[in-house]
Amino acid sequence: MKTRSQTAPKPLKTVRLPPIKPSPKPPPPPPQQQQQPSRKKGQPLVDPRRPKKPPTAFFYYMEDFRKTYKEENPGVKSMQEVGKACGEKWNTLAFEERVKYYDLATEKRAEYEKALADYNKKKESGELSEESDYD
Repeated sequence: MKTRSQTAPKPLKTVRLPPIKPSPKPPPPPPQQQQQPSRKKGQPLVDPRRPKKPPTAFFYYMEDFRKTYKEENPGVKSMQEVGKACGEKWNTLAFEERVKYYDLATEKRAEYEKALADYNKKKESGELSEESDYD
């Protein structure tokens, strides 16, 4: 008995399709009056006046850790090494020691939410014009 690899494959039925007509190129966009900030394709345009999200508790811890780590290890220049050491220390940190950073992050988050609510209220009322200078 012959195996699959020993038998000749059966010919496939092919269908001839009509040639594809090239689509006409769209006209070039009109020159813009104002220069918009650069952004990646598909990303929405971000208003620079919108409040920025605050860092998490880990990043507040990392600020403190980075200072002490640089003093203890002046020869270390790589941020990768500092970040790795910080992550390991954060994972072994007791919850009671982390609470300080969680509280700070919670305060900053509350400030951010208040600022964002004010921003959205101004935007809805029209105080922030849609077509503004993004300089």
